[in-house]
Order: sequence, then structure tokens, then C-alpha cells
Amino acid sequence: MKFEKINPDFNWQKTAVEDTDFNKQSKTDLLLMLQQVYLIREFETALLKLKNSNLVHGPVHSSIGQESAAVGAASAVLKTDLFSGTHRAHHQYLAKGLKYHTLPEYNPVTQKFPQKMQDIVNTLMAEIMGLSPGCCGGRGGSMHLYNKEIGIAGTNAIVGGGIPVATGIAFARKYRNQDDIIISFFSDGAANQGAFHEALNLAGLWKLPIIYFIENNLYAVATGTGSSSSVPEFSVRAAAYNMHATIVDGMDPVAVKAVVENAAAQIRNGSGPYIIEAMTYRYYHHAGDIPGSFYSYRSKEEEEKWKQRDPVLVFPKKLIDLKLVTEKENSVIRESISAIIQTAVDFCTEPDSSTGKRSIKPELLPDPASLTKGQLTGDEEFDSIVFSEGQDFQLTKSIKYVDSIVTVTNRWMEKEPGTFVIGEEVANFGGGAYQATKGLLQKFPGRILNTPISEAGFSGLACGAAIDGLKPIVEIMFPDFVLVAADQIFNQICKLTHIYNGRIKMPLVMRTRISIGCGYGGQHSMDPAGLFALFPGWRVVAPSTPFDYIGLFNSAMQSNGPVLVIEHHELYNTTGLIPDNPDYFVKLGKAKIVNEGNDVTAISYSGSMIIAKQAVKELQEEGISVELIDLRTINPSGIDYETIGNSIKKTRTLMVFEQGTKSNSIGAVIVDECFRRYFDYFDCPAVRINGADVPNPVSRTLELAALPTKESIKEAAYRIKNRRV
Repeated sequence: MKFEKINPDFNWQKTAVEDTDFNKQSKTDLLLMLQQVYLIREFETALLKLKNSNLVHGPVHSSIGQESAAVGAASAVLKTDLFSGTHRAHHQYLAKGLKYHTLPEYNPVTQKFPQKMQDIVNTLMAEIMGLSPGCCGGRGGSMHLYNKEIGIAGTNAIVGGGIPVATGIAFARKYRNQDDIIISFFSDGAANQGAFHEALNLAGLWKLPIIYFIENNLYAVATGTGSSSSVPEFSVRAAAYNMHATIVDGMDPVAVKAVVENAAAQIRNGSGPYIIEAMTYRYYHHAGDIPGSFYSYRSKEEEEKWKQRDPVLVFPKKLIDLKLVTEKENSVIRESISAIIQTAVDFCTEPDSSTGKRSIKPELLPDPASLTKGQLTGDEEFDSIVFSEGQDFQLTKSIKYVDSIVTVTNRWMEKEPGTFVIGEEVANFGGGAYQATKGLLQKFPGRILNTPISEAGFSGLACGAAIDGLKPIVEIMFPDFVLVAADQIFNQICKLTHIYNGRIKMPLVMRTRISIGCGYGGQHSMDPAGLFALFPGWRVVAPSTPFDYIGLFNSAMQSNGPVLVIEHHELYNTTGLIPDNPDYFVKLGKAKIVNEGNDVTAISYSGSMIIAKQAVKELQEEGISVELIDLRTINPSGIDYETIGNSIKKTRTLMVFEQGTKSNSIGAVIVDECFRRYFDYFDCPAVRINGADVPNPVSRTLELAALPTKESIKEAAYRIKNRRV
């Protein structure tokens, strides 16, 4: 056996600065960095005191010890560049915000702290305290921060969850040929998440303008890196994703500034993404102000060793020793910080005359009436839209259901340059796995994007791209695969608009195809309606005709919130009539009466409508009049209970027919709500018809046994008609 050593083309360095590197910095930059290091430390210290006084609701993950990483990075980037972070991000918010509002002529020794810079401090403290003047109106608290103006593109409480989102923002900037970069900050714990690897693979593949900045503080809560990683240096993973990487002293802001400047310059020259691993230390436990040694997962000796490198002590001493800053200048800056922090405390709190303690100013508490702001959208994007139904047109053009997908996608690609399609195999086979992108690759090069098998990565990327103003169309090949990307789909895409207090939009459409009846088995045959119903923020539509597909898809693309479009394989080759012009809109949240009747109200959606229509036709011939309603919109807050209720008042009955399993369906939600709203009109219990509560088998015989049938609808209709439910 012959072996040949492979030497990867991988630029991996450790970077250390020398005295000459300090001398190269402008005095103004050094003074500003010094001010920020002091300010961040004092901010966090004051915040922990407020927490201990029970004035902060929720956890406080302080950055005490890690100030230099954020300060150095902020000093190195342009105003238009962006930061994203994880749950420990106060230092990043402050450093980026202060840098953004620093005027060229500002001198922290001789001039008063500017009001816009003070506002950054006030706003962050208010947010962490859950108050309305906060950057997210108090909804985000310590872990979820967003401020578009200063370039805070969002911080995230899910460890690693924000990395694909930041990658999507980088994608959007490159898509629009902008020169901006984004720095995605996270710690060693996040570097072990699958989302980290999926995102980095996409960024390396597409050479996106992003710095992945690992603040390696040696611990994920109490688990040390020696227990969590098979390699001590996380940045070595850059070799797998065609990136360069640098390890730097994260306790030294000048060193961090130097490596960020270098990485940013390379990225702007087209080199692609970069990993920076900053070796740093958090002086307290995961949250709060208790040392980690109290919990025995690290020693007091280790903590003392790192405190000897404390940037609040070491950095000013270095500047003074090199005669770059005088002791007086250092004292002036340090002494000015207390007033800045006290101003922020006074902004949020007031002394209680009866106790002498401080309390939150009541006028800053968020209005409970604003609770639902940003959940879905206010529908203002539909103000100028005229909604239509089939009877409003001359329907002259016959089209297959699958071709209606191509038609409407093509139209949005034509009229909206920010629209792109992303997913597995969407650019292969002449139109994707299901021919839903037929002809689009040739017509729109660079906008029909094949991805690796990485649902979390590309769903999160689409999330970030949507936040940054693009209109992604995401194809999830099978609904079951959303579980692989559950964090991005259910923690990020549908929650961030609300978490950030409606200050972002999420114009994202996700398509997926139900394959019930195809013999794909229990891991490829899910109906996702019930799953998505568990997560407010998603709109869900399930069109059953080509006309409805185009109209609902147009409304989905118009929406400022995410919309799932459910398709069914049984519908793909069915045909229907549409108008010549596909620029029409079917209203989200509006059901359609497919067949009028007086004896039984039956509701269904998507491919189940095929069976339901057949059953209703036969029942009609047998003397039972069924009012069949196609729900079309099936997220709980979008179900058309008015149409359903009017039918119930007429028939005094209800049947819900779904192919999916009873335990993962929306039928229970609908029945419960209908009983609450229309209880007095019911003559008998509602009936739910579902598939068996088993994963769909591959065997044709067993799968057929698991699925509801036309006969099950008819049998239920007879029982309902005779009130023998």
C-alpha cells in the first residue's frame, strides 16, 4: 500500500502585535479604544448591580473580560459594515454603536461625550431592562439586539443560531454588489453546532463577505473546550471550508484591530470569508457576577492568571509605557465614564423616596397593547392590492398545477430583482426535482441556486437575506426535512420580526411538497400543516388549483412576513384554468366554497381536496348535500372562520378531512375554535378524518391502509346526516 502526504492550501496563522504596531495607530484611535474598553466594563458592572437589585428581568450575560475583542473589531471596520452576535453581545453593540456615531473631530479627553453616543448607551441599557426606549422596545432584552442604523444586524439567544442568518446577510450584500462585510461573533460553544458548519460551507462555496469571529473564552457555560472539542484551536476548521484563519490575543484591542483590518481588506479584494479566533476570557460565570470557580468548573488560580491580562489594566498601562497616552489623559477618560453610565442608569430608573432604592421609571414600561406588534405583519403591504377570485376573470388558459409554480415564480423573477430561488437540486434536471423551476436557470443565471444538503444552512441564509431586503424562495424538498432545520425555521424565521419589535421584515416564501401516497416512507411523507401551526409567525397556504396557486403565491411574495406554500404531489399533473395575466392576488385568510350544500359542512385543503371532491359528488348523487370548503390558508390565525361559521349555521355540522396523521394535524385546532365560536349551532359532534397515527409505510398495501379514503368521507357524511356520530 502506498501513501502520499496531502498538504492543504490553508493559510492559518497566529498573530501577535509588537510595540511598533501600537506606534502605527493614531492617537485618536487609541484614545477612542481606551474609552470604549473602560465604558464597556463600567456599563456591564452597573448592569450587574441593577440585576442584583431585581431591576433586570431575565439573564444578563456580561462581556466583562472580553471588551477588547469588540473594541478592536469595531475600530477596524467601516460604518457601513455590520455586526451580528450571540447571547453575549453587549460589548459588540456598544463598540459598534459608539464607533458609528464618533465624529472625526471628537477627542474623548478634551470634549464632552456626544449625545448620540450617550443615546447608544441609554438605548442598550433600556433594552436589557425590558423598557420601551430599548432598541427592540424591550422585547429582546440582553440576548436579542437589533439596530439597523448602527449596523447591529441582530444578536441571537440560540447558540450558533445566528451564524446562518449572518451568512445570509453577507449573501445579500454580495448579491447586490455592495462592498460591505459582516462580522459574525460567537464563542467556542457555537463552533460545535451543526449550523456553524453548514453556514461556513455555504460561505466558502460562494465566497461571501463575512468574518466568522470566534471569541474563544474557553467555556460553554461550564464545559471547557478540552471536553467539548477534539482540537484545541477552533479556527483550524477553516481548512475544511476554503478559508484563511488567524488566532489572535483577544485581550488586546490593537491586535484584534490589526487582524480584522487585514481580513476585511482581503475579503473586499474578493478572497472570500475569514475566520478569526480571539483567545479571551469571561471573568464571571455564564450569567451574573459570580466567578466560575464558585461552581468548581475552573480554578481560582486560572481566574487570577487571566485577570493579570485584564484589558482595563493592561491596555492603558501599555499606552502609557509607550508614551502614546499620558497618565493624565488616561485618568480624564476613565473618570468621565462614571457620569456616562450614571446618565444611562438615570435614563432608565429613578430613586424611590420611600425606600431610597432605585426603581424603573413606570413611563418607560412597554404598553401591553403593543404585545402583538410585529407578529405576522400589519398587512400594510396589501393596502394597494385588489384581491380576486376566479369569477372575476375570463379563465381562458389551461395549465398544469406544476406549471403554475413555474409561471408565477418566473413573473416574480422578472419584476423583482431581489427574488432568488434556493434549495437542493433546484437548478438540476431541467427544472429541479419536481420541474418547479423549469426554464428559469437559463433565463435568470445566478438566481436559481443549488445548495448542498444543508437545510439549516440554506434556510438560515435565506432568513438573513430576507432581513437584508431580498425576497428568497426556499424549496424544502420534503416537508419532513424542515425538522433538520427546525431552529432556523421556527426559532429564527418566524420569531425574529416580533423579537426585534417589528423593526425588520421577513419577506420569505418557503415551498414544500407533500408526498403522501408515493411510497416514500415515514421520513418523507409528512403533512407539515400541524407542525407549522405550532409556531405563530408563519402564514401557511395550501392551494389546490393552479388559479389559487398563482394568486396565493403572489400574496405570499407580497407579504412582509414568512409564508409556507404547501404543494401536494397528486396535484402536480392536474390542470385548471387561469387568466392570461398572472398578476392577480388571492387574499390570504380567505377560504373558498367549492360546493354548496345544506346537510354537512366539510372542510379540507391541498391534495386532500381531490378525494373530498370525488366523495362529495357521489354523496350528492346519493341524496346528501355537502358544503365543501377549501381552506386555502391554514395557519391558525389565518383560517377563515367566518366562511366556516356561516356554513355551520346552515348545516349545524362539521367534518374536517386531512390525509396527515391525527396527532400532527390542524383539525383539532379548527374543531376546538369552531366549538368555541359556534357551539349553539351544532346538532352533533364534529368529525375529524385523518390518516392513521403511524409513520407512512413504504409498502403500497400498508400505506393505503394508513390513508383516509373517499369511503371514509362518505361513511362519516351518512353518520353526520343521521346524527349518529
